Amino acid sequence: MAARIGLVKQLYCALLNTKLCVLSAGVRRCSALSYPQSHKEFTSKRVRRKFIDFFKEGYEHRVVSSSPVRPRGDPSLLFVNAGMNQFKPILLGCPDPRSEMASYRRVVNSQKCVRAGGKHNDLEDVGKDVYHHTFFEMLGNWSFGDYFKVEACGMAWRLLTEEYGIPADRLYVSYFSGDEVNGLPADEETRQIWLSMGVQPDHVLPFGMKDNFWEMGETGPCGPCTEIHYDHVGNRNAASLVNADSPDVVEIWNLVFMQYNRESGGSLRPLPQCSVDTGMGLERLVTVLQGKRSNYDTDLFTPLMSAIHQCSKAPAYQGRTGEADVGQVDMAYRVVADHIRTLSVCIADGVYPGMTGAELVLRRILRRAVRFSTEVLQAPEGALASLVPTVAHILGDSYPELHTESERIMDLINQNEAQFLSSLKQGRRVIDRTISNMDKDFVIFPAAVAWSLHRNLGFPLDLIDLMLEEKGKMVDKKEMAVFEEEYEKLKSQPEEDDEDRVDQLDLHSLAELQNQGVPHTDDSPKYCYSMGTDGKYVFQPCRASVLALYCDGSLVSEVNVGQHCGVILDQTSFYAEQGGQAHDQGYFTKDGLQDVLFPVKSVRLAGGYVVHQVTAAETLRTGDQVQLHLDEANRTGCMVKHTATHLLNFALRELLGPSVSQQGSHCTANRLRFDFSVKGSLSVSELQQVEELVQNIIRQNAKVYVEEIPLSKAKQITGLRTIDEVYPDPVRVVSVAMPVSDLLNSNSTEQASVELCCGTHLLRTGAIKDFVIVSERQMVKGISRILAVTGDEAKKARETAQDMQEELESLAVQVGAASSLSIPAAQRLSKEVGLLMNVVDITAIPQWQRRELQTRLKAMQKTSNNTIRKLEIKEAAMKAKELLVKHSNKPVVVDLIHTDSISVLMKTVLQMSKSTPDSMVMLLSHLQLSGKVLCACQVPKGSASGSALKWAHSVCARLGGNADGSTDVAKGVGKAAKLTDVTDILHWAEEFAQNKIRKAS
Repeated sequence: MAARIGLVKQLYCALLNTKLCVLSAGVRRCSALSYPQSHKEFTSKRVRRKFIDFFKEGYEHRVVSSSPVRPRGDPSLLFVNAGMNQFKPILLGCPDPRSEMASYRRVVNSQKCVRAGGKHNDLEDVGKDVYHHTFFEMLGNWSFGDYFKVEACGMAWRLLTEEYGIPADRLYVSYFSGDEVNGLPADEETRQIWLSMGVQPDHVLPFGMKDNFWEMGETGPCGPCTEIHYDHVGNRNAASLVNADSPDVVEIWNLVFMQYNRESGGSLRPLPQCSVDTGMGLERLVTVLQGKRSNYDTDLFTPLMSAIHQCSKAPAYQGRTGEADVGQVDMAYRVVADHIRTLSVCIADGVYPGMTGAELVLRRILRRAVRFSTEVLQAPEGALASLVPTVAHILGDSYPELHTESERIMDLINQNEAQFLSSLKQGRRVIDRTISNMDKDFVIFPAAVAWSLHRNLGFPLDLIDLMLEEKGKMVDKKEMAVFEEEYEKLKSQPEEDDEDRVDQLDLHSLAELQNQGVPHTDDSPKYCYSMGTDGKYVFQPCRASVLALYCDGSLVSEVNVGQHCGVILDQTSFYAEQGGQAHDQGYFTKDGLQDVLFPVKSVRLAGGYVVHQVTAAETLRTGDQVQLHLDEANRTGCMVKHTATHLLNFALRELLGPSVSQQGSHCTANRLRFDFSVKGSLSVSELQQVEELVQNIIRQNAKVYVEEIPLSKAKQITGLRTIDEVYPDPVRVVSVAMPVSDLLNSNSTEQASVELCCGTHLLRTGAIKDFVIVSERQMVKGISRILAVTGDEAKKARETAQDMQEELESLAVQVGAASSLSIPAAQRLSKEVGLLMNVVDITAIPQWQRRELQTRLKAMQKTSNNTIRKLEIKEAAMKAKELLVKHSNKPVVVDLIHTDSISVLMKTVLQMSKSTPDSMVMLLSHLQLSGKVLCACQVPKGSASGSALKWAHSVCARLGGNADGSTDVAKGVGKAAKLTDVTDILHWAEEFAQNKIRKAS
């Protein structure tokens, strides 16, 4: 074995030397070149195009379009923040073997990236300098198990020095210097590559883990990297400024050599195959090639700067920073220019401003842009959205969705801007009101109020600080940190128990399975079902062999009773969770042990293998034969909901037009969820029409057609619904009422539900039976979520709604006659209306009917409250009349009246004070059954004899209670076991007031 390894090593070294000789000869020729073209020729569009063409035409790289900035199925990311994000499945060894991605070897692209929120967060730095951005484009080339260090370095150097003509003496390269803690040697191989290519030794610099070892996350592929830095000044040795945060020497390209995998315990293992992942920021590269010192002075930004100037009252952009930027005008230019790019790209990709996750980050970006636009640049409302066409003009050639989505982007920005400006007014009122209630000498503003402004009204924390600073106040930062910590804890709570998560194959185990020749799971039996003569679905039995067992992070040959493990079979009839459909449920039985059940907790896909999570009920070994038992009722329920989801998607587009796009969906056996883009919530009429369209197709009992065809062919189907996914090739096409072949061969304008889908579906739509939308609401502006039920659940929802309708009609009659009731009876009736409102809000009934019931109930509640108020005023007037006769014009009136309502008590006090404006009035009511004592009082406005709040508080405190109110009017509650206690407190309250009058006089 040692001899073999030695021979391989010799061959590799010989190959390496050969490659180095070939590369160095070519590279030396171009390293002395200076810029061959004028700066004007290097437009951003040409720079981007040249990068793509260099790798495509010169080195046979496949051009892959940028993925949207919303990550595909990766909950660890808020946004796509690096070029490698969309290629994670390859790097982790688990791409769908039938997808185009599985065939990638050499790839090049320009990826849209957003770094705001999460681990990589540049938001607060944007505007302060001339090179930070929340949105940027990452130019990258990749090798997946193909070329490695020699080729990657050679290509990079040739592109920069020959194609782009950057002088070699201005470029510095860094390499990994090694790390003893991780047991990693210095990357001398990369150093030798650069030296052999003619790079001067003092331009090849070693750095440690922080700068030159790249990791995907706490676990996963990683490796040393080599970075290329550019010196803007030139004609000097700038080695000391590399990685020193100097604006003069900046990193422009990072070449990552993925050699290792970071294991969960922190150790490093060599990867089964090595890969290259490079990333070069387009903005920085264009800055270099256009001879600028600021990214904002390039043609990626100058049209925006001009457009901002035209729609604002600020002077033209000067490019100043720090203290030189008086009034932060130039910072505002940079903030607005950067943020409008981010907003445009994100909204075009389906990320809308909202309240959680990426949506919340985007909301903050928008509000930051609005602040700088309106407050610093003095631009009118709507100016921000007017910049969208300029963004589309700059970037639209590469990202055409910016053109097609421009109107939607502008609408959403305008809606959110108006909402924020309204919130600003509301927030200012909250701050003013809070400060007015504070002691004038107290500087610390309540942290709870500040946090509420931040979380509920979306106020950036720095804005709160500025507004308070203007008023001489500040927030306790420690208290704010507590609120933030509690919020982060709440966000980080796991959504599901670890035991419910499937054992996911790691990339080493995947590679081991592939090396052992273990075939991918044949999951075609999941589609093997038919309709029985009784109208029920019949699922074909499935018998399988255990090919592999995965337990505690490694492949094992057997598992014992009680162990949780992942089971890989040669074939399966179980559906693995994907395409928005929940995984199947059921169990295995083992040959010879038919009475022993192995429950299947979940089913997932990993690199072409279907992994069933099982808790072993008996010893299970590789090679064992098992019978699969599907939970047929659960599967049928999922099929019903999935087909209904397709019909819903079709109905929405038919009714609202092609601008409706699916943003996500999930269906289980019980209900379906569907997210889609739309300007506002659907009206009652639209909800009814959508339901009716779906029900019509159900009543037709239309046939559901499924056909597997090449992906390129499928994309030619008119009206095809797709979402951003990596589809396998060939792909399954699911159409309703019209065969797929007809859709391919016909130019008919007849519309049909047709989608690319891997899910399981009904054979005919009639099995859905009924369809009801039980909820529809806007998740964020521009995206709505529908929840719907089918079959018996739909029927039950309709019946429940009918029962509620009848109850409402009964209450309506009573509310109409409530003026003849007593106050307690009217209050009980109002409570019944409120209870019915709550039930209507939370019960599964047709959403259109819920809206109608809510409208009527709100009107009834208003009528009921008005009736109660009139009855209370009437009763208060009677009681006040009696008290006025009893007390005449006393300066202090303290008395006990009988009422169960604090409202009546308060109204009686007000009536008394109106008739005797110079008197101090306090009334109490003793509720004997509960022992509660109600208290209400009023003192003459501007009276020197004391505060109503202090009076009420003193009285209620003696009764073990509390009070609130103002200096003029207050109310409170206490407790007294006996009437004599109340009599005593009446005397005490009167004496308290008399003392105040005496002191005042």
